[in-house]
Amino acid sequence: MTVQRAAEPRSDLTPAPAAVEPPAPAELWVERTGTRTYTGRSSRGAEVLIGPAGSGAVFTPGELLKIALAGCSGMTSDSAFARRLGDDYTATVRVAGPTDQEEDRYPHLVEELDVDLSGLDDAERERLLTVVHRAIDKHCTVARTLTSGATIDLTITGEG
Repeated sequence: MTVQRAAEPRSDLTPAPAAVEPPAPAELWVERTGTRTYTGRSSRGAEVLIGPAGSGAVFTPGELLKIALAGCSGMTSDSAFARRLGDDYTATVRVAGPTDQEEDRYPHLVEELDVDLSGLDDAERERLLTVVHRAIDKHCTVARTLTSGATIDLTITGEG
């Protein structure tokens, strides 16, 4: 089953987020480990290896952007799917998009969320897909940032 995100009006059918105080944001940084290779770190102890595609078992920064989008869509849709399909449902979110070499960016990203909805009738399926689309549109921070654009400020510090 492929779920495609489409723009649709919002309504009161979007599930309300859980009333839980969010944890403080993690501190994030990268440390250089070699020529064009870095280790990304969080204050929670997570690590990810970053480098050019030819450097072995690393993610490129663009791949991490795509993974972040897919992960956000999966996490945001999780409670709606689990509520309807059970906590043990399986899902895979794939993401792809061509590189515009001249502009050095991804002009279009495509996500595909695969989940087994065969146990639902047509009406249940459509209702669930509507809820999932609305939840992602309203609560997926990565997608909302990408579609809205973000400003970035870079400060370079050091001696000399």
